[in-house]
Amino acid sequence: MSAFEAVIGLEVHAQLLTRTKLFCGCPNRFGAEPNTHVCPVCLGLPGSLPAINAEAVRLALLAALALDCRVQQKSQFARKQYFYPDLPKGYQISQFEEPYCLKGKLKIEVDGGEREIGITRIHMEEDAGKSMHGVGGDSLVDLNRAGTPLIEIVSEPELSSSGEAAAYLRELRNILIFLGVNDGNLEEGSFRCDANVSIRPRGSRTLGTRTELKNLNSFRFVQRAIDEEIARQTAVVSSGGKVTQETRSFDPDTNTTRSLRSKEESHDYRYFPDPDLPPLVLSESRVKEAREALPELPRALRERWVRDFKLSEQAAQTLSSHPAYARFFAECLELGGAPAKLANWILTEVLRGVTQRGLDVEFLVSPQQVTDTLALVESGEISGKQAKELHAALEGTQKSAAEVVSEKGMRQVSDTGALQGIVDAVLARSEKQVEQYRSGKTGVLGFFVGQVMKETRGQANPKLVSELLEKALSGDGDE
Repeated sequence: MSAFEAVIGLEVHAQLLTRTKLFCGCPNRFGAEPNTHVCPVCLGLPGSLPAINAEAVRLALLAALALDCRVQQKSQFARKQYFYPDLPKGYQISQFEEPYCLKGKLKIEVDGGEREIGITRIHMEEDAGKSMHGVGGDSLVDLNRAGTPLIEIVSEPELSSSGEAAAYLRELRNILIFLGVNDGNLEEGSFRCDANVSIRPRGSRTLGTRTELKNLNSFRFVQRAIDEEIARQTAVVSSGGKVTQETRSFDPDTNTTRSLRSKEESHDYRYFPDPDLPPLVLSESRVKEAREALPELPRALRERWVRDFKLSEQAAQTLSSHPAYARFFAECLELGGAPAKLANWILTEVLRGVTQRGLDVEFLVSPQQVTDTLALVESGEISGKQAKELHAALEGTQKSAAEVVSEKGMRQVSDTGALQGIVDAVLARSEKQVEQYRSGKTGVLGFFVGQVMKETRGQANPKLVSELLEKALSGDGDE
């Protein structure tokens, strides 16, 4: 065990799913031609004035309530001043001394146990533009993203490993997706993370000097970057050196972190209240309305499904990882069927064919087709193997399960008289295997079942086939 322990805090930037930007009417959309979604306000041109986006406030409030934060009735926007090519105004409109909410919490599951991680604050702010380096040997700036509404969720420094950090991010991302606040797209940067990492002697309560790892855009990179930074700091301190407070980046190709710049403190940004924006006032009725609009969140869904439907933890975890998955499962339940069997079928067959991009998920089959397929298995009309063939035939169609079964002649053979003749024929030509079975090697029964299924092109009722074989082999029937 190392003589040091890690202390980790995360700052998550989540873009809000509004149609327009935070302080102007420009479209809030990813993927447009560079510098086409801009106007005097987000370009910071003289004389332009910002106006707050009410929908952004509503979404931010949902996030605060879902994370059990204390909502501040009055908050203030401030100017965070720094100079960078992707910041056209020379300052970023953010919140500093008076954020819109404080003191929340998030429960995570790690190594079979549960931990509660404190949230220091959430504040609203606008995003910066995007610098694009190495384009024809130049560095260019796309300001489409400038002014995009963000919430920054700041955790307490209470995470102690890269695994806990990844678990925190996954749970937080799932909550924001279920709320419809954020699409959780790490690749496009709509959900991204900065990690503050420090080490201290094991058992000490004094925080060490921290470094900030910027813009980590995958859960895997978050874990790798944190592990690498913990190892680097441990090596520095163990050799008698001191960790420098700075901002660092992570290179996934070399699995190393490198220094970008010295870490700024709040006074370096010269925050002051934005004179163009009045205080943001959230009335009690507005907070109450947002609280009543909260959906059932992933953790509550998992606990209910495990308790009421006896789903496995893993099945509940996967089905609650996206609101579209949860809705699909819920619609199937409304149509009838055993919850555990429905969950297993969705996990093994349905989700294998879905395409997903952010909040948009496309299913190749409908809940009705799924429940009808399983009902046919339950009634004995088709076998489990046939159900998989039926599912594949239904994908991408509007046909009913019964329609496809009829078209393909897939109905299961459950006629005892018809099957008895096939069973007798299989046993008659399998004298060696019959002797093995009767000498105690009952596992050979699977061979006989397979032979009958082959003769019937997979349409025989396997349960009935097994019963007929066992009866015949026990001497109660003909060979």
